[in-house]
Amino acid sequence: KNKVHERRAAFLFILPAVVLLAAFLILPAVSTVRYAFTDYNILRPDKIKFCGLDNFVELFGDRDFKKSLVNTIYFTVVVVPFQCILALLLALLLAMLISSRRKGVSIFRAAYFSPNITSMVVVAILWSVLYNPNPSTGLLNAFLTKLGFAPCGFLTDPKTSMNSIIFMSAWQAAGYQMMIFLAGLQAIPGDQYEAASIDGAGAFQKFLYVTLPGLKNVIKYVVMITMIQAMKLFTQPYVMTQGGPQNSTRTLVYYIYEQGFQSRNFGYACSVATVFFVIVVTMSLMLKRVIKAD
Repeated sequence: KNKVHERRAAFLFILPAVVLLAAFLILPAVSTVRYAFTDYNILRPDKIKFCGLDNFVELFGDRDFKKSLVNTIYFTVVVVPFQCILALLLALLLAMLISSRRKGVSIFRAAYFSPNITSMVVVAILWSVLYNPNPSTGLLNAFLTKLGFAPCGFLTDPKTSMNSIIFMSAWQAAGYQMMIFLAGLQAIPGDQYEAASIDGAGAFQKFLYVTLPGLKNVIKYVVMITMIQAMKLFTQPYVMTQGGPQNSTRTLVYYIYEQGFQSRNFGYACSVATVFFVIVVTMSLMLKRVIKAD
């Protein structure tokens, strides 16, 4: 009887989570796949026509889709190592300050983490002002002109627009990974560092043979979640560049938004979303296999 009551209690506790998961994740995902095979205009929901694989045939010949895919992969490949290394360096700096018991460590921790809890829309607007090509308005270009350099069109030049978003995105999100790395650093036993010191290891050798092995599982987790988040890039291009200039910052999620809610071509947007889902799952499995191989 006790086991039956325990199972019922467990079922009642998980039931709200299962209902919410089904309503807001599983059902929309299934509906997306279903609509991907239809000609569905969002303004005419009463006239949904089954079109088979037409959306997918059109998709793989769509230059805008291919450009969005390339932009998304480029952003992910660049921002993941850059953001993770930045987060690790910040965590090492904080761990060093904590070990030295200096005052004001909590202030530094809050300062590094605060961009992550700030709305991305607010951060994107702020950096749009910083990136303004006019030296009288844009702080970064004002600084460049003071140093004798020509103003840079950070968000207005196709060659620099995506890299500008990458730098801003890494700055904004590195605080979250920093806290995870910091927890991992604090979990490494201190006697390992003492043993390394007795063996004559220097600071770099301690980092190479004690810190990195101790953070192995943490690094795997951080790289995985950072990659998944990077693939979903939307807010920054939407607020800062609207996918431009010359589609240089248009990502797959932004393209889905354009097709579904601006062009009202909901069926085609669902086909892009379906392919995007397959790409994310495939990349996650590949990364997981690479990580396990290590």
